[in-house]
Amino acid sequence: MKLAYYPGCSLQSSAIEYDLSTRRTAEILGIELQEIEDFNCCGATSAHNTNKLLSLALPARNLAYAEQAGLNVLAPCAACYNRFRTTEHEVRQQAEIKAKVNRAIDMDYQAKNHTFSVLDLLVREIGLEKIKEQVQKPLRGMKAACYYGCLLVRPEHHTGFDDAEDPQTMDQIMQALGAETVSWALKTECCGAALATSRPDIGGMLIGRVLEDARENGAECIVTACPLCMMNLDMRQKAGEKALGTKFNMPIYYVTELLAIACGDEPQKVATDRHFVEAISYLESLPARAAEMDAAAAAAREKAGKKKAAVKTETPEDLEKKTAAFLKAIEKNPEKIAARLIDDEERAGILASIMGSEEKKAEKIAGLMAADMEKARKAADAYVTGELKKKEK
Repeated sequence: MKLAYYPGCSLQSSAIEYDLSTRRTAEILGIELQEIEDFNCCGATSAHNTNKLLSLALPARNLAYAEQAGLNVLAPCAACYNRFRTTEHEVRQQAEIKAKVNRAIDMDYQAKNHTFSVLDLLVREIGLEKIKEQVQKPLRGMKAACYYGCLLVRPEHHTGFDDAEDPQTMDQIMQALGAETVSWALKTECCGAALATSRPDIGGMLIGRVLEDARENGAECIVTACPLCMMNLDMRQKAGEKALGTKFNMPIYYVTELLAIACGDEPQKVATDRHFVEAISYLESLPARAAEMDAAAAAAREKAGKKKAAVKTETPEDLEKKTAAFLKAIEKNPEKIAARLIDDEERAGILASIMGSEEKKAEKIAGLMAADMEKARKAADAYVTGELKKKEK
């Protein structure tokens, strides 16, 4: 598979780990990436807050270059992906918009190609089985919260590759790598985006809420596929701690970093050692955690085996002997046996009388007591009820 690659602004600066690990992921999975030549900024939030045509023309220029090369596009950044998909949608749906965009970029753009997010590409185009085949160092022992943020899966009619409220693609990738993923409420909530700088009082609170919810639901790390989410949760984690008055010290990873590491790469190869919150030691703890899990599972199996071995399977001869013993006890002291079966003294007396006078019913009770005491109690109660009904008639 060959794709046009759009790193955008962040993957060549603040999100260099994402660029390195995305390129490495492509190499591992046999995907050829061709960087879009002379690419420009997608416009991000600034453009669509300023001018609609500008917000469409900026992504369209990049998409047009990819279209001329006959290639679909991989846009790892969530914001870039969202702007590209929005532009594709607008140009396909509205001829007037298409004409304006083409005039603005002075190029012919038909929106015939398709932009993939990393998650969509890995799950729907590559497939989880192929990913599993490449895993050399499973991430067993990891408890991760998969954080999608607000741009990867919304709006649904633009993105469309996952559920907008409870997306699962990143969870499926992490599970394919051997990790355990937690269920949590804030997986698609906003991390605060640029509010972390313009309104740090609000941004810090939003960052802290995401980290807190992940931790409260058992996560020991967070996995993302968005450079801005990564920046807020990793670089600005202390702002979240300050806002909530707590400490998290929670490592944050790009999903592509973890894929490359699970497939055999050292963390340093994909720049995991450059994170603001130290993220290597948690990865180094995973083999010991996996060993503990294996030991616990083995102990549980051994305990279950011993318990099963301790349960003696009764043969027909065993049941016959027990039945004879109970029958002898009934013949010797029917009142005592009746009291074992029925708590009510009056009804127990009726049962004793039945067992003393009706041999077949006594044998039936004895056989049930040998095999299943609960069934014996139900039969005894039924015999007494039947006897009382006879007396009523």
